[in-house]
Amino acid sequence: MSNTVFSKILSGEIPCHKVYEDDLVFSFLDIYPLSRGHTLVIPKEPAATLDQLSDESAAAVGRMLPRICRAVIEATGTDAYNVLQNNGPGAHQAIFHVHFHIIPKTDTHGLGVGWHPGQLDPDDAAALATEMAALVG
Repeated sequence: MSNTVFSKILSGEIPCHKVYEDDLVFSFLDIYPLSRGHTLVIPKEPAATLDQLSDESAAAVGRMLPRICRAVIEATGTDAYNVLQNNGPGAHQAIFHVHFHIIPKTDTHGLGVGWHPGQLDPDDAAALATEMAALVG
């Protein structure tokens, strides 16, 4: 894996405002926040995208996300937030180390989302779900 800003934060080469750390998970404030309290949660394992992350690290991140969300809610006084995770350049990933954004949402700050739903084709959906279920194992 290439040397990323997150690997430099994990090694202590770049300082951060740490929120949480254990053997598998690290969390800190985003230095380019969309809103006050915008927090990043990363695995210490160097995986570029979520599909490359081990089950152990994924479980550890999943265990901590709700706890860190509760801390963000309590500290910022917001009751609305987004959890965002991007995989690959086409999905707007800029740092190629798995990371989750917890972004508090206020009337004036936070994540803006455009949602343009399509229609699910029943025949395609049946075939796709069957194929995916076989791959999940």
